[in-house]
Amino acid sequence: MPQDSPPGQPWPISFAATCLRAILYVLLVAGLAQGTYYEALHFHEVRFSERGFTELAQSALLLAASALLLYTRQVQRVLPTLTLLMFAFVFSSLIREQDYWLDLWVADHTWKVLVTLVIVPILFRVIRERRRFIEEFAAYANSFSFGLFAAGVLTTYVFSRLYGRSAFWEAVLQDHYARTFKDAAEEVVELLGYALILIAVIELTLLARRWQLARRAS
Repeated sequence: MPQDSPPGQPWPISFAATCLRAILYVLLVAGLAQGTYYEALHFHEVRFSERGFTELAQSALLLAASALLLYTRQVQRVLPTLTLLMFAFVFSSLIREQDYWLDLWVADHTWKVLVTLVIVPILFRVIRERRRFIEEFAAYANSFSFGLFAAGVLTTYVFSRLYGRSAFWEAVLQDHYARTFKDAAEEVVELLGYALILIAVIELTLLARRWQLARRAS
């Protein structure tokens, strides 16, 4: 069996480890929620802007997820094609989150050029190795990590965009509408989505570790 191929059955997860991880994930989400609360309460000048807690936390979550995906691919050497595509998606999102700074410090639409430079060669490689990708996806699709990753993508790229529409908040608040409500709704939901993506990547890294243990035991 190749080193980067997952075994049929991963090393089992203990109940204690599951509880510990659940507690840590609850603390992560609660900490992010509390951070947005303090941002709204104490930092009126920068709240929900590129200099505020929410935007910086989004970038931190995406950076951590990108680093873990590289670790899983390069060090653990598990699902290399799948993790490469996931890295392209997450890292491109990180670049997109820096659009304000890139426009300010470099040039307008710089983020689009950088995202293209990331996506195109990686997508070309995945398409070229599509059979391997399909095999890796079949091994990953039934995992807890995949469910969380899908939930994070739906939360961030679908629900947050619809929930944060100006028309929706104008209908809800009517004469009391202010853009702050719309920005807060969209950015906080987006933050939750990025947190789910990071948790999914953490679970993928741990799953890769269990596959390594199962491979050694076989």
